[in-house]
Amino acid sequence: MTLDLDDAGVSVDLPRPAHEGDQIYGVPYRPVEFRDDDLPTALERSAAWLRRTQEWLGEPVEVLAIHLDYDDSESSPYYDVKLLCNEEDLAGAPIALRNATRRSEGR
Repeated sequence: MTLDLDDAGVSVDLPRPAHEGDQIYGVPYRPVEFRDDDLPTALERSAAWLRRTQEWLGEPVEVLAIHLDYDDSESSPYYDVKLLCNEEDLAGAPIALRNATRRSEGR
């Protein structure tokens, strides 16, 4: 089974967060960050990404934890929502496994 991964170790086909301030980190549990000065907006973007990713993956994404951080200083208030996701899910391993099973079954 071969996975097509980018430099960060996630699938090249993984939906990326749409906002330029959001990102996927390169650590074992893969935090996916959604930062905004409005908490509901950050949560909505994280939920939209999670829905798109679950559709792509074909099964629920394993989210190990949700981390919320904030800075309420007057100079630059923001909320930082991080979904701590299973690295294998973000690499597309379930998709590769299903494809390998289909090939071995001759489908």
